[in-house]
Amino acid sequence: MGATDTPTSGSRTPYHHEDDPTGCKLNYHEAEALVESDDPEHPANLICELCREFYKLGWVTGTGGGISIKQGNLVFLAPSGVQKERIKPEHIFVLPYPQSAVPRPGSKREMIRVPKKAGLKESACTPLFWNAFTMRNAGASIHTHSQHAVLLTLLLGKKADAFRISHQEMIKGVRIGGSGKTLRFFDTLTVPIIENTADEEDLTDGMAEAMAKYPDAAAILVRRHGVYVWGNTWEQAKTQAECLDYLFEIGCKMLQAGLPLVGDD
Repeated sequence: MGATDTPTSGSRTPYHHEDDPTGCKLNYHEAEALVESDDPEHPANLICELCREFYKLGWVTGTGGGISIKQGNLVFLAPSGVQKERIKPEHIFVLPYPQSAVPRPGSKREMIRVPKKAGLKESACTPLFWNAFTMRNAGASIHTHSQHAVLLTLLLGKKADAFRISHQEMIKGVRIGGSGKTLRFFDTLTVPIIENTADEEDLTDGMAEAMAKYPDAAAILVRRHGVYVWGNTWEQAKTQAECLDYLFEIGCKMLQAGLPLVGDD
């Protein structure tokens, strides 16, 4: 089977281009090998493991949420609209990085590897994950539908443009900009809030604008929806997602108790 004879699922066409910026010109078997590994640290295996763990936390139930890991010039991406706790490595999409054009809502993506299973689509979060890759040079990005994140955006009120909290030990697990130095106990953590849209991809511009306005933010909250988090590595992204969810939960409890979020009063 030649490089141009690769089978596809749906209407997706694998990425084979004469001016390939990644150097990835693979035949079908080479493309399949990208998600076949016994190494538990391989991105295709990690995405499946992390989705199962996030499902247990209630972060990716009902097919919601997702995760993407960038490794060199490849991006490994969970499929959209599937039971996240049942994802297998064979369901993972592989995209070249960078793309010839930055992914936009509704745009076609260049693909190196497309799952054989009919009906699978790459994550609707793809252009939002790309915000993290291009604007923060992230190595991984996570999207959750955490109830703590959703409730926090409601308790803060419609006029709130950000969640701010200080003097909490778990702040020390969050990095400046998501990829810089870790914050200190006395620092004020700021997480911007953007409004939700009917379609996931339509959040792309709002997220990018919030990231530009708040360059030190390690995440973006989406009102009535969830949160996007990123990090230099999947470990950092996961750590920050966990620390932020803790802070979102305690922030909800403090607001309900009438306690100030900032300061040590």
